[in-house]
Order: sequence, then structure tokens, then C-alpha cells
Amino acid sequence: MPTQGRCGEHVGYEEELQSEREYVADLYARLDGERARVKAAYQSALGGTGATAMDRDNEVRARHREMKRLNVADYGLCFGRLDSTDGAVSYIGRIGLFDEFDDFEPVLLDWRAPAARPFYTATGANPEGQRRRRQFLTRRREVAGFTDEVFGLLGEEQGDVALLEALNAPRGEGMRDIVATIQAEQDAIIRLDHPGVLVIEGGPGTGKTVVALHRVAYLMYTQRERMERHGVLVVGPNPAFLNHIGRVLPSLGESDVVFSTAGSLLPGVVATAEDTPEVARLKGSRAMVEVLKAAVASLQRLPEEPIPIGIKDVVVPITADVAEWARQEARDSGLPHNEARKAFREIITYVLTERAIGRIGKGWMSRSDKQAWEEMRTGLTHDLADDDSFIAALDALWPVRTPFELLSSLYASPELLATTGADPSLHRTSGEWTVSDVPLLDELHDLLGKDGSEQAADQAASAERAQEARYASEVLDGMVGRFDHMDDEDHLFASDMIFAEDLAERFEDHDQRSLVERATADRAWTYRHVVVDEAQELSEMDWRVLMRRCPGRSFTVVGDLAQRRSAAGATSWGEMLEPYVPGRWEYRSLTVNYRTPAEIMAVAARVLAEFAPDVQAPESVRSNGVEPWSRRVTPTELPAAVEEFSLEEKGFEGTSVVIGPPGVPGTVPAAETKGLEYDSVLVVEPERILADGPRGAAELYVALTRATQRLGVLHVHELPTPLAGLSPRLVPSDHGGNDDQTTARAGAAG
Repeated sequence: MPTQGRCGEHVGYEEELQSEREYVADLYARLDGERARVKAAYQSALGGTGATAMDRDNEVRARHREMKRLNVADYGLCFGRLDSTDGAVSYIGRIGLFDEFDDFEPVLLDWRAPAARPFYTATGANPEGQRRRRQFLTRRREVAGFTDEVFGLLGEEQGDVALLEALNAPRGEGMRDIVATIQAEQDAIIRLDHPGVLVIEGGPGTGKTVVALHRVAYLMYTQRERMERHGVLVVGPNPAFLNHIGRVLPSLGESDVVFSTAGSLLPGVVATAEDTPEVARLKGSRAMVEVLKAAVASLQRLPEEPIPIGIKDVVVPITADVAEWARQEARDSGLPHNEARKAFREIITYVLTERAIGRIGKGWMSRSDKQAWEEMRTGLTHDLADDDSFIAALDALWPVRTPFELLSSLYASPELLATTGADPSLHRTSGEWTVSDVPLLDELHDLLGKDGSEQAADQAASAERAQEARYASEVLDGMVGRFDHMDDEDHLFASDMIFAEDLAERFEDHDQRSLVERATADRAWTYRHVVVDEAQELSEMDWRVLMRRCPGRSFTVVGDLAQRRSAAGATSWGEMLEPYVPGRWEYRSLTVNYRTPAEIMAVAARVLAEFAPDVQAPESVRSNGVEPWSRRVTPTELPAAVEEFSLEEKGFEGTSVVIGPPGVPGTVPAAETKGLEYDSVLVVEPERILADGPRGAAELYVALTRATQRLGVLHVHELPTPLAGLSPRLVPSDHGGNDDQTTARAGAAG
């Protein structure tokens, strides 16, 4: 078979192209046939009557998952081929397909399969047993062309063509998967076999986010049974970012994923407001755990004066020594505050009834008459349960509180802030919950436990489950009786067909909501894996929330310490992770910038050198020949200049954004663009962005590195020193890129 290139310069290219088109067309025919088969099975399961309700439910869910997996492969089903040195040919694609008439031999390898790995990792120096790598350029369902890398033949490698096409393509409304252009350094991270926490650090445009998402897809492929029942949590900095990345995993066939911001990790709360940097730093400190514990302890009070409680015809007081005994017993129970109230109440009740019986029965009831004593105690206990003064006393000494009530009380009371050791700057009497409040509320959920209504709901659910279990047991007992007459062989068959666990699940598994719906509504839900993006922004208290959500401590952590803007965020990864996974976290870095052209990255690197001189800027994989520009305007000219930019961008395909200081009309703050990318970016008044101290420098760095093609700067005052070398621009002009000047070395978009 001859070696082919992209432009038909080798003999046989057109014939090869036609052959590949026919092969891929056959793959799509197989896909359509498989989809029709699964759809029919799904509809049959929906209306089926020949199995138990539980079996039908399981069948419906399994077929629905399979349908979603097949539906993602409509476009880009097959994107490459490997030819090994022993003559074997493997086609690589988005999903796996098999030939049911040929011992289910693979006709298309899933990109995550071990046999597909050389497609991403083979090189001329280390071909891994491969002779050639072919990459398809596709348009919808058709192969438009292909490029070949023939390992060992100098001058034949052309693998950057597909990569450059992906990098230079106009950006759409969301992040795209890179399954066809994963590079070796990315693949090594995606397939890394590490059960703990993996930290992926990289500068802007290095693809760390999309690599993390492909790692999730890989883990869900290789650990399907372990992952699918509990799903994956992906935490991002803001809703815009989550919307931007939200289509990547579904495009790879994975949908059991919950997307959340740090401000919405607690069901019922969606916090977007931010505290001042100093308050955020205080709330984010691990020291707040002790403050919250002290706030809970402050609810567990002793009476300053005895509290009289009337029982029958006598009055018995709750004294400080009795309350102290009850308090210690409740604390020693190890239960959260609200749930420990039961122990507190039992001790108080015991003492009051003991003393009341002693007075009521004085002279006629002997302590040795245990039956009479216990009968009277039972009656007095029932009386106390409905006694308003007794209930009021319990509420005063051991009140039930929700996290929202207690945290509001803490903030509103300078005295309580002082008592608990909190900083007085946390004082506030009103206001919406902030992002920094969410981990404190979550912590209080653990410290307080369930309130009265939640405990009642749990008791009702427990009673229902017990009743269903009794019914299941009775059904099984009846079946066993019916099979008593069978011989041994028949008994084996019957035991194969009937499983107690299945019958129990039939009654327990009533919840027909999707995994995502169930997980987002349940604070106690735990995930098998958690991805944290822009992780450098999370506080110590944020990390406590996430560790609760993943007891197995399986994380992919993505970030860049140089881009940290939060005063409560990480200054080192070890500082945040060692308390939870000592020695169980690994660090990997990405150093190639796939997003930002070298012309723009050179400008951003000068800003980085000013505020983080020890950090090396990522090396851009391409140059597009379009120089960034600057234009000085007056305050009155600024709105018209922004409008000119917007009108000019309408002549280009792709996306654009105007980034400026917070509060400037028509601009987006840099913090809201973190993790996003645009074809063209206009940065307005960088001098004002930079003026906000270290955080401002990080935000300017973020703003400058969002562009994939074009960058402009409008300034009112003198340009900051790192931007002083920008080419001046007096009037709008065509800044379209020159594709002929585009170069590449290695890498993948993301």
C-alpha cells in the first residue's frame, strides 16, 4: 500500500481516500443498525410484561444508557487508523464497534481502549510497533481527507495538519473534545493509573481542563461498574465556565456527571455573591472549624437559676448540676448537636421523674416495688413529653437549630463572635449568602445534624423500609414452601431464579430520577470521583466540603497557582491536600500552550514576569502572524471605540469578548472569563485592572490569555510597563490571520 499525503502528491491518494470513505460509511451503517436494535429493545422494555418490575426498570435504564452512548457518535465516529509493523490495521474512534458475524472482532477501537493508545503516543523515535498513523479530516459523516505519519521515514510525518486545523478553527459556544488530537503528554495524564488525587497544573491554554474531562471519560470506561452508581462531580468557578465545558463529557458518551460551582454544592443554596478579600480569607481558613464548633457548643447551656417543672402535684426544678450531667452525657454520645438532644432530654427526664416519684410516693411507695415505680415513671414521662414548660426548658437549654439559623445568629452577634474566637469583621446583620458562606453552612450540617423535621422524615422512611422488608421476607418464605416438594436439581434451578437481594431492591428502588437529579438533591450523596477546576481559588473550608463528597479521595485537580485571585486560595498544592491525602497525591504539569498564539503569549508572559517571576510561561504551539495592538482613547471616546471593535468583529467567524475592570459598562470582568476562550479579545483599561494589587495582575494575565487569534487593548492612561511594547493602532483595520504563517510543533486544543 503506497504512502499517502494530504494533497494527492503521492500516487494512489484518491484511491485510498475512496477506500477509507467506504470503510467509514460501513461503520456508520453498523452504528445506525446498532442504534435501531437498541432503540427497539428500549421500547420493548418500556412496554414489557414478561419480567418483574425491577427487571424491566434495569433493562430500561441499561438500554437508555446504551442509546446515549451511540447517539454521541453521529459525527467524528472514526478519526484515525493505525498500521502496525506486523500488518494489522486498527481504526480508532469515539466508541467501539464490533463485527457480530466474525467472533465480535473490533471494526472500530474505542479511543480509550489500551490497543488504541499508540495512536496518541507513538513517535518516530519510539513507534511502539506501529508503521503508520493516519488521521482523518472529516466533515459530518464523510472523510474529507487524511494525513499520514510513517514512522522511520524522514520527511513523511505530517501529523500536525489535523492539530492545526483544530487549533485554527473558529471557536463556538462551548469547549470541544480533543479526542482526535490528544497529544502524548496529555495522553499520559489521561491514562495515569493513580487511585488518589492527581494535580494537573498548567498555564493558560495548556489544555488542562479538557485533559481532566477526558481523564474522567477514561476512568468511566475502565472502571464502569465502580463509577456509574455514584457518578462524577465536576466543580468549576462559575456557571458560564460550566456551560462552556458542559458538552465535552456528553460528546464522549458520559452523562452521569454533576456540574456545580463551589457556591452551589449545598442543596437549596446557589450563592454567587462574593465577600471582600479579607472576609473571604477569614471565612476560608480552617480555623473557622473551631469557631463553628464553639458556636454549636454555645447552644448547650446551663440554667442560671433552677427552672421549675410541674409534674402532677409537685414541682421539680432543673438545676445547673443536673443540666451539666445531661450535657456531658449528650456530648459523650458523639452525635451531632440536634440528634444529641435526645440523650440530653433522657437524662433530664430521668432525674425529674425520679425526684417526682420520690415526692409523690413518699410514705406509701417503696423503691423496692420496681413494677409500681416503673409504671409511675412511664406515666410521668408521657406527661412531660406534652408539657409546654418542660419543652420550653429543653428549647432554652438545648435548642434545635438549622445551619442557616446558627450562622445568621453568629454573624449578627458581636458578643457571640467574640465568645467563639471569630474575627469581629465577620459581623453583619443581614445580606445574602456568599460563596464563602457555603462551606461554613455545610460544616454546620455535620456539626448540628438533622433537625426535627428531618429526623421525623427519616423515621417514617425507616418504618416504610422495615414494612417492605417484612413483606419481602414473607413472599420469600412462601416461595420456599412451594418448592419444598422439589428434588435437589429443581432446588438448584429455583435458587438460581430467586434472589432475596433482588426482591428487596424491588421495594427499595422506587426513585426513578436520574443520577444527576438524585445527587444534586441529596447533601449526603457521595461521588466516586471529583474534578476540581480552577482549584487554586478554593479555600481550606471548600476542600473540607469536597472531601466529604468523595470519601474514596479520588480527585483530578486542575489549576494554575499563578492565576490565583482569591485571598483564601492555595499558595501551594501540598498545603491544601496533605491534611486529607498525605502522600497520596501526584503532580503533573502541562507546558505547551495550545490556545494562545506566540504573538499574544509574548505579551502575557511579560505580565506574568512582573508578578510571578519564578513561574515559566507556557510555550505556544503556533504563531499566526497577527500582532496584538493598543489604542489610547479619552474617557468619552472609550464607548465608541468598544462599539467599533464589536462591529469589526462581525466580519470574522467565531467569538469575541470585551474584558475590563469590574463595573465598566459593556465589559466582562476577567474573573468571569477564567477557563473560557474566544477568537478575539479586547482588553479595556488594563491600567485599572492591574491597579488592584497582586489579584489585579493575575486578572490581567487571565484577560490577555483568553484570545485564540486576535488581541486588542484600549487604554485611557499610560499603558502598564509590560504592555508598553504593543503596536499602536489609531483606527480600526483588518487584522485577519495569515494561515500560511501558522506553524506548529506538537499539542492539542483545549
